Formats: sequence, C-alpha cells, structure tokens
Amino acid sequence: MEVTTVGRFRVYRSPRKRDELLLLELPGEPVDWADPTVAVDVDDAFSPTYVPRTGYDGDLAETVSSLESGNEVEATVMWEDGDPRFADVSLVDRTRFRFIGAATDLFEAARETWRATADGEAIGSRVTYGTDGDPNAVLYAFAKQPGARDLFDEFSDGVLPLDPLLDRLGSEASTESPDADGSETPEIPDAPREVFVLRPLDAEFILVAIAFDRNGLFAETMRETYC
Repeated sequence: MEVTTVGRFRVYRSPRKRDELLLLELPGEPVDWADPTVAVDVDDAFSPTYVPRTGYDGDLAETVSSLESGNEVEATVMWEDGDPRFADVSLVDRTRFRFIGAATDLFEAARETWRATADGEAIGSRVTYGTDGDPNAVLYAFAKQPGARDLFDEFSDGVLPLDPLLDRLGSEASTESPDADGSETPEIPDAPREVFVLRPLDAEFILVAIAFDRNGLFAETMRETYC
C-alpha cells in the first residue's frame, strides 16, 4: 500500500548511524510560542520522519544530496511497504544548523547572557549588535539539566526543535535597542539564518546563537572560531 504526505519540513542530520535525514514536519503557519492562548501539541507539530539520502535519480538526487541540517523544504514523502522516501523536494529556506559539542574560549557576550539570568531561571537571552548598530544575532543560554537529560543532544537530535526560537526572532529583536535615545530598533534582515548550538567545556549552560544572516559577519566569525 502506498501513502504520501505533503508538507513543510525542517531538515536535521539523523541521530541514527544510517545514510538518512531526519525531517521534522512544521506547523502550517508560524506559531507564537510565547502566546499562552495558542495551544499547539509539539509532538504533533514536529512529528519525525527518517528518509534515506540515496537511491534517487536526476534532479531529485542532486537536491537531496545538497540538503543541509537546518534547511526548510517542501516535500512529498511516499511510504511504500512502510518505508518512506522522497517523491519530490524543493528548498524553501537555506537556514543552517551547526552543533559544536566541545566549545572552548566562549565569547564574552555569551557569558554575560548567562550571568544576567535571574536566580532560578532556566534560560537567559539577549540581542547582539554589529558595529553599525544593527542587530546581528540573538543568544539563548540554557541551564544544563540535572540527571540524564542532555539539552545539547536533544537540540541536535530534534527532540527539542529549534523552530520555536526561530519563530521568536521578530519579537526578541524588538525588545532591545542599542540606542539610549529610544529610537526604533532596526528590523532584522530577511535572510537565511545560521544557528549555532554550543556545549561549552567550561560553563554550566548550553548556548544557542542565532545569526540573523548566515552570510553576515557574525555567522562568519562563529564559523571561523568554533567550526
């Protein structure tokens, strides 16, 4: 029996030792996760599907082989005898995820984000700005969880999706301004993002740094320093 699913998906590397991709199905519309009136079942919104990277022909084979972790795609996934495969896929957004499991020499803005977190809070955040005064990234510092739970692994394996953080970018950038005169905060660029998830070796938190432009200076500096 053949079954097909058509939808938008976020691409992750598979945590399994197979030549495949992990797809997390995205909600039909961006979700305001901070709105308490919005009821979304996260498990349903980000249901996982493992799809092989190989065994395709022509343009489909080229597109699948070029997909990177973090890309957003529109795809038709076909199940035949219970095994999913791409029937069609197109790239929607070139946002890219990078996971660095042993980061050293963490930059000061990241440490300040964590130090500024109030006692008892599990997460701190701040917007960073370039020399031109425009916002270039948002930083999230997550407290390491006690016991067996590993936030870094959960982010990299898609157990904790990064999309709720990406969907908050507009509201995060509007909460701070680098100008003391109260002038309006510039809008963040409409560009593919680059998300860096770091596990610092010498700090008790996990850092998620979202560069607003994957081709910008902040993203370039992060790649040169940690990747």
